Amino acid sequence: MKYHRIDKSLYEYNRSLFSARMGEKSLAVLNSNDIITTSADSTRSFKQHTDILWLSGVDQEESVLVLFPDCHDPNHREILFLKETNEHIAIWEGEKLTKDAAFETSGIKTVYWLNQFDTIFNQLMSEAKSVYVNTNEHWRANSEAETREDRWISWCRNKYPVHEYLRSNPILHELRAVKHQIEVDLMKQACDITEKGVRRILPFIKPGVMEYEIEAELWHEFIRNRSQGFAYTPIIGSGRNACVLHYIENNQECKAGDVILMDFGAEYANYASDLTRCVPVSGTFTKRQKDVYNAVLRVKNGAIEILRPGKTLKQYHQEVGLIMEKELVDLGLISMDDIKNQNPDWPAYKKYFMHGTSHYIGLDTHDYGPWNAPIPEGSTFTVEPGIYILEENLGIRLEDDYLLTKDGYTNLMENIPIEADEIEDLMNA
Repeated sequence: MKYHRIDKSLYEYNRSLFSARMGEKSLAVLNSNDIITTSADSTRSFKQHTDILWLSGVDQEESVLVLFPDCHDPNHREILFLKETNEHIAIWEGEKLTKDAAFETSGIKTVYWLNQFDTIFNQLMSEAKSVYVNTNEHWRANSEAETREDRWISWCRNKYPVHEYLRSNPILHELRAVKHQIEVDLMKQACDITEKGVRRILPFIKPGVMEYEIEAELWHEFIRNRSQGFAYTPIIGSGRNACVLHYIENNQECKAGDVILMDFGAEYANYASDLTRCVPVSGTFTKRQKDVYNAVLRVKNGAIEILRPGKTLKQYHQEVGLIMEKELVDLGLISMDDIKNQNPDWPAYKKYFMHGTSHYIGLDTHDYGPWNAPIPEGSTFTVEPGIYILEENLGIRLEDDYLLTKDGYTNLMENIPIEADEIEDLMNA
């Protein structure tokens, strides 16, 4: 890992929260992600499953975490199973966690090698009444590929068919939504790296620059600041491409007079940042571009004043829609008749602002958190309204990341330029 070691007290705290919500005589098992193969002998870079990471800090493949708070043997109430390391592995693959290093990372004292799992787990299951399994229940999950977790659940159900099986994911959705101060600090570090990227590219952007050249400049800045790179696939869309919500080709020339929509964020220690900025290729917005830009900025500023603990996301998005509605009328994009005759299931403003305004963010870019229950204090969100005018080849979206507090909010990206005049000044410095 490129990042500095994280204080293990974070993971000790997280496990205490999770264990407190487990049923009597139950154990929970969480698996690492697979290393994904591509073709021949090639693989993708390893990306740890964020659930086992949140509970243990172990950022390594072939890892298993077992939690059994009621186990009669206190040494078996928290167990890590790791791939055994040796000199050969260290030479060919790099160093893996030793048992001592695993304790320093996670705070878990009992560490076994993975080849001991079946024997020890059989002992635990003879005492346990139920098992928490970790299925992916994120509302946007794509579950086509079978995961290491999926294979383990099938194996466990087949070998131990009469145990009761429970779901760990609802507990994790509740707990992971509220961020520990250490997590907030890590997210702020990711945001600060993103700021460095923004300040690097603003004077770099000129007519004739390719979208992928901007992406390359960001990648360079992120890596040199201990990030693994982008938290998600970046969008660098100029002109008409800015109106494609998930444009990721990033292969077109940036032309004079166009606006570039850039949606990107650095990760740090697996924590995501998520930013969107729009800048004029020529260094100066036209009057129309600036009018649309400032309308989006007003919606964004209004939205964060609405986003509060205790409110549901459905209520929040409905209220933001009313702010956007007014701005689109003022821009001449929709009329009062359009609003009067609109389909309530697809309001008139959706023609130009068709996506949601906010999502949870954390270890995952679209992080865990309740969508139908009240928003919890201490959660972190993006705020990202946009206006997309295909007939004008103009798309504007503006986005920052926020921590919601008891008394309001903290903008984790408050130092990143966003006012149109400041953007122009930095581009022309």
